[in-house]
Amino acid sequence: MLSRLAARVVPFFGRLTVTSDPGARVEPGSILVVNHTSLADPALVLAALRGRLAVEPVLLATSGLWRIPVLGRALTREGHVPVHRGSAHAAAALDHAAVALASGRHVMLYAEGRIPPRRDAAENPPEAFRTGLARLARATGAPVVPIGQAGARRITSGGRAKQLAGVLTAPVRRPCLHVHIGAPLRLPDDVAAATELAHGAVTEAWRTAAGALGEPAALGGGPRRRD
Repeated sequence: MLSRLAARVVPFFGRLTVTSDPGARVEPGSILVVNHTSLADPALVLAALRGRLAVEPVLLATSGLWRIPVLGRALTREGHVPVHRGSAHAAAALDHAAVALASGRHVMLYAEGRIPPRRDAAENPPEAFRTGLARLARATGAPVVPIGQAGARRITSGGRAKQLAGVLTAPVRRPCLHVHIGAPLRLPDDVAAATELAHGAVTEAWRTAAGALGEPAALGGGPRRRD
């Protein structure tokens, strides 16, 4: 449902384009890791994956979404995984993700663990990654597909009032949006090295996506560190 809905709704809010590396492919049981910039970016990536590769992944998302009537039931029915951040149940999300991968499903996650607290609509490189991605890849042996998205902040970013204004005006503005799918990689067993490698690959995918939109931050500069 989420992927189908995203594919129908995203073109209403902006002009989405999708590119991929020459060796890009998404094998069954792959982990898809994406840079996180906005409440809108999951829809962009889900629409891109469905339209270009016919892939509808399991999404690891904040548990608060499960408290929304109708949406919460749909998320559970489709096998999406709630992440209870900052609680004793947070690690359980990786266990559920491992089960999904073992069944051949794709799992999509955000290794940064949060949306950056900036209020502007501009692009910046991905923040530092948490270690959950590396631990999941080590436990399952799953390949990792780096994905970069840009433009979601043009739909919604900043404080609540600005976010609402962005969503309401996007169908008129129809901002340019871009998703780039990188070539898959196998992460090393060392968690620190794996986290660094994955972060670099997603940063490069993001740089391609942001460069396609002419974003200045894509022309140079290193990863933005978490405060």
